[in-house]
Amino acid sequence: MKQLITILFIGLISFTLSAQAKIEFKTDTIDYGTIEKGSNGVRVFEFTNTGNEPLIISKVNSSCGCTIPKKPEAPILPGDTGEIEVKYDTNRVNPIRKTITVISNAETPTVALKIKGEVIDSSNVNLLEKKTKSVVQQ
Repeated sequence: MKQLITILFIGLISFTLSAQAKIEFKTDTIDYGTIEKGSNGVRVFEFTNTGNEPLIISKVNSSCGCTIPKKPEAPILPGDTGEIEVKYDTNRVNPIRKTITVISNAETPTVALKIKGEVIDSSNVNLLEKKTKSVVQQ
């Protein structure tokens, strides 16, 4: 009888340890491409909980204050999908190379997502081109 209880107890512990949430992103990098200053900086990382336990995203951080991530508040049930919204400040004219860190109860508890691209100010580009053309024409 003691052996049977011990075997059942070990089996229960093994089952509990194997039950876990798993997070799978459609992509781990979003490329903004070349975008205009002041344009829409919101992008979305989509993911699925492929595990067998609810996925709880506890924290989402950005490598810079110019990028604001937004995590889902409710747990994501097994088989369900979710989104992490990222808003980049497109009033900053420069290349985009930022990392968003996702912390959860998943089998891989920390995942790094990346955004990249470049924000340009076409009004400054046109002024520079006009100045160059006027100097060349003289």
